Formats: sequence, C-alpha cells, structure tokens
Amino acid sequence: MTALLKKLGKYYKRLDKLLFFSVTVCSLFSVLLLYSQYVTKTCDLEARYYIIQFAATILGVGVCLVVTAMDYHHFSRLWFIYVPISLAAVALTFTSLGLQRAGADDRAWLDIGITTMQPSELLKLAFILSFSYHLYKDEEHINHPLHLLLIVLHGMIPVGIIALQGDYGTALVFLVMFAMMLFSAGLSFKYVLAALIITPVAIYFLWNYGLQSIHKKRIMVLIEPGTDPMGLEYQQNLGLSALSSGKLFGKGLFSDNFVEVPEMHNDFIFAHIGQCFGFVGAMLTLILLAYICIKILNNSRYTMDLLGKLICMGTFAMLFTHCFMNIGMVLKVMPVIGIPLPFFSAGGTALLSMYVAIGFVLSCCAHNEKKYRMFYDTEN
Repeated sequence: MTALLKKLGKYYKRLDKLLFFSVTVCSLFSVLLLYSQYVTKTCDLEARYYIIQFAATILGVGVCLVVTAMDYHHFSRLWFIYVPISLAAVALTFTSLGLQRAGADDRAWLDIGITTMQPSELLKLAFILSFSYHLYKDEEHINHPLHLLLIVLHGMIPVGIIALQGDYGTALVFLVMFAMMLFSAGLSFKYVLAALIITPVAIYFLWNYGLQSIHKKRIMVLIEPGTDPMGLEYQQNLGLSALSSGKLFGKGLFSDNFVEVPEMHNDFIFAHIGQCFGFVGAMLTLILLAYICIKILNNSRYTMDLLGKLICMGTFAMLFTHCFMNIGMVLKVMPVIGIPLPFFSAGGTALLSMYVAIGFVLSCCAHNEKKYRMFYDTEN
C-alpha cells in the first residue's frame, strides 16, 4: 500500500496539472454551452448532444490520465497495430458504411449503428505517434534524399486519403502537422527553401485541378464579400451577427433572443460563446486556448528526447491549426471547411481524440526522467 501511494505521489508530482486542468475546463464549459442551446431551443438542438459531450469528457479525462501514466516510448513502438486499424477505419468510409452528413461536402463518417464516428480523428493520433517514431528512428539520416523521400511518403499518405474523402480541412491539418514535425526534427534549410519555391506551383495546380468548384467559391466570397449573401456567405454572416450580438458581456447562457446559426453546436460554437458571454467571454476563450497551445509548445522543450519533442509538436500543430481555422471561419477570414474548435465543439470522437493527444503530451512530460515509470520502477 505504501509503495502504491508513493507511485501515485510521483505520478501527481509529474503531472502537468495546469495543462490538464485547462483542457478539462474547456470541455466542461462546452457542455454548458450545448445545454444552453438545448434549453433555449436554439437551432432545435437535441439533448443527446450535451449528454454525449459530458460522457465523452468523463471518459476522456480517464483515458488521458491512463495514457499519461504510460511511457510514450512503449505505445509509439506499437505503430504496426494502430496504424493499420486507423487506415482500415478510414477506408471503410468509402464503402456502404460511409456516411455523408447533411450539409457536408465530405463522406468522412462511419455509421456504427448506435452512433457515428469520424475515423480521421483516430488517424490523427496514429499519425502523431507513427510519424514521430519514424523521424526519431531516422534522426541521423533525415536529410538524406532517399530517407527523406520515404518520410515525405509517410506524411502524404494520410493527406491524400483524407483529401479523397473530400475533407480538405482535415487534410490541411495533416499537412501542417507533417510540415511542423518535419521541421522540428531538423530538416535542412535547403529543403525548406525548395518547398517554399515549389509552393506557388502546387497552389496553382491545386486550384485548377484539385479543388471542386464549391470550395473555390467559398474562398472567393472571402476575397469579394457580399457577392453571395444568401448563399455561401449566409452561415458566416449569421455567425458574425451572433458573435457581435453579445456586445461586451453577452446575453447570458439562457437568453431568449439568441441568433440561430447552422452548426452552432459544432463548427460555429465560438459564435455562441460570443453571444452568451460577449467580447470578454470570447477573449477569455481565446486566451485559454492560446495558453494550452503555448504550454504544449513549451513542454516540447523539456522532453527527454526527440521522440517526446515531436509528439508534443505534432499535438501542438493539430490543436493550433484547428483553433486558427475554426475561429477564422467564424470571423469570416477563412473558408467554411468543417473544422471543429478543440474541446468546445460537439462531437464525442473529436473530443476523445483531443484528450488522448493531451495524454501523449502529459506522458512526455511525466516520463522525462529515464528512472521514473508509473507502472514499474527502475531506480534500483
């Protein structure tokens, strides 16, 4: 009993309590936001959304703490198990099990009977671990052309598969994760320069031969606002109206005059924060999300090895890109591409995956001394 208490004490001491507390506050706050939409009948939100969000928060907290207790080296080496499983789950979206939600352009969900799930969230976790492990094992040869080619192939596989689903927003998240992790691993500047030179050419071909017309139009309405106010701009205009309607301190959680925005429980949850708590609440939300991202970025500096650093950087890239793109959608400076706000938007799969990713980061922090492990002791 004494030995167990001692280990629990070590575990608690090494737990990044501020990071863990911050993400838990965000997800509990999201339950309140969803509950307020249900009570006020905003957008006719069903009760199951806030119930699922609460259940996913409780489960996510538990899973996060368990993952924290595990040595990240161990589960990184198991890539041959979770990578095929996540790829197979994504592949199933191209079958009759694949589901395209109303109003979405992509077929990115699986209908598993009692609920739906988005396999790309599992693939993000698998990619963070497997790509970090690949770069870690190949650290000395990362700038060798043949090795770099295999690394690029590893990074482009999930980008390509998700793009084939039509989920360009998530494909962009994978691309940012790939670029940031590769740069953090020590990529030579000559390759970075070459990538910058090639980028305009890649954008040209993507625009002319990759993007569908609907995606081009969503970008063009940002460049020429007011050209389609009752069409592609309608949702974003409502989002801006909802965000600004809260003024300085907001209308409160249970107002009877909320502005209704399509997908306000999900992609446009930030607009609901604005109308509930005003400019002050929106800014506090931004500060909290910025703190989480900066904390993860800072933690990457104090990991035991390159593997831990890359896992933190991959998680940072994922969270930061989600926050930037989601809030940019609401502010009408980014196109609507279906990217949820981490820990706030409704969605059990997305919330759980975010908690697991935070567990990865906390594990890297907790196991930055070789002599300490939660489940076994190697001090002697």
